[in-house]
Amino acid sequence: MAASELAVQWARPWRRVLRAIAGLAGLAGGVLAASGARAVTLPEDSAEALIHVYDGGGLRASGPALLVRKSIADKVSLSGSYYVDSVSSASIDVVTTASPYKEKRTEYGFGADYVVRDSQITLSGSNSKEPDYTASSLGIDVSQEMFGGMTTVALGYTRASDKVGQKGIGFFDTVKHWQYRAGVTQILTPSWIASLNFEAVSDDGYLGSPYRVARVFGAAIPERLPRTRTSRALKLRAVGELGARNAMRAEYRYFWDTWAIKAHTGELGYSRYAGERWLADGFVRLHTQKRALFYSDNASVETLYVTRNRQLGSFNSLGLGGRLTYSWKRVPGQYEIKAHGAYELVQFKFKDFTDVRNGRDYSMNANVLQLYVTATY
Repeated sequence: MAASELAVQWARPWRRVLRAIAGLAGLAGGVLAASGARAVTLPEDSAEALIHVYDGGGLRASGPALLVRKSIADKVSLSGSYYVDSVSSASIDVVTTASPYKEKRTEYGFGADYVVRDSQITLSGSNSKEPDYTASSLGIDVSQEMFGGMTTVALGYTRASDKVGQKGIGFFDTVKHWQYRAGVTQILTPSWIASLNFEAVSDDGYLGSPYRVARVFGAAIPERLPRTRTSRALKLRAVGELGARNAMRAEYRYFWDTWAIKAHTGELGYSRYAGERWLADGFVRLHTQKRALFYSDNASVETLYVTRNRQLGSFNSLGLGGRLTYSWKRVPGQYEIKAHGAYELVQFKFKDFTDVRNGRDYSMNANVLQLYVTATY
């Protein structure tokens, strides 16, 4: 089958993993910024260039990413981004039900930030295309500082629409997404900050993959999923300085949805300066998930909904990663250039997904690498 099972099922979540590693960059800087109250200011003018690679479970995704941000008259900050995935896949789903394939996905994004008094308003949007899937989104976020900058409250909303297809078949369907988010960040002490964030997402439309199959009595049949889903997530995060040259963070996230999936994620991170130019970050992340109500490795009864998508099954994952930053050149008040390298090793162990090639529970390791340069000016 020349179809891209991965494009809908497996690659998209790991594109989020690739982007998530970049969040390490703000660990130490965010802590140091909490050392005192400050007025709302526009983001710095900046440019970033990145090369990313994901390799695991027979899937390899790589490509460049660019981001440019520029302020206008100290009132508005505009940003534009470009992101590419070149995917080649021979994952377990592909090799057991289809043929390995290659494809390319391109995403464009834009953003505009506007500051008025103690508030910041952000408009953002994106559009991505690949051979059998297109996606677009538009969002707005508003944040307000209160109590002399000690507390920040944020609200956000995103509306997204996707078109799902299937190569060579003529299949076509749509899916719509509504995302609501709210959060509060509190400066606890001159060295510690904490945040609590809530997110709710509603999906309506075709939520599966036209390439994926389920097993019922050992026979392969097209998967059948509900056309609606509502999910919620609550995240608590604390970041603090441990002396003048190092910092740590702790995070916990709880996820639940109307498909009966429940997931817990815990993460610990540590950052330390080495000299004046080097900053090292390290973290460990543990994730555990319970399966969806209609998930089955090999269903023994015929039901209205059934899937064998392992992402909807029960599994644990352990991630170990780090990032190294080198301040290459800095002219105070003019510009600063930094080089970054980030790596994460993730181990997945599935509890109820069988590798049909050997009859054992499936497990896999994934490697995520990012090399990028950032400049503020």
